[in-house]
Amino acid sequence: MTPAELVRETRLRKGLTQRRLALRAGTSQSAIARIERGDEQPTWPRFRALMVSMGEEPTVSSEPLTSRYDAWGNQLVRAMSPASRLKSGLASSRFASRLAAGVRAEMRERVR
Repeated sequence: MTPAELVRETRLRKGLTQRRLALRAGTSQSAIARIERGDEQPTWPRFRALMVSMGEEPTVSSEPLTSRYDAWGNQLVRAMSPASRLKSGLASSRFASRLAAGVRAEMRERVR
């Protein structure tokens, strides 16, 4: 859930209008509308102030990524030059080919 969705859902659940929330939080109705539309990403202090003004304490948690890729490794690869990425990719491809050839040879030996 995005901050925009959480602000809107909480506001509606509490029965507040955008104007009433704005008055409680010390901001404008148009600012609340921008946040709820996702046109403006509030900072953590602003987001927390909105939530607290509705009687809610926001919390942050984390979950493991479902991807099989390493996010840190992807970030390192993106920082490489295109030539370096190509060189690395070719090296990985050669390694995979040698590995596959070795597995095929081992399987042929087992069949004999």
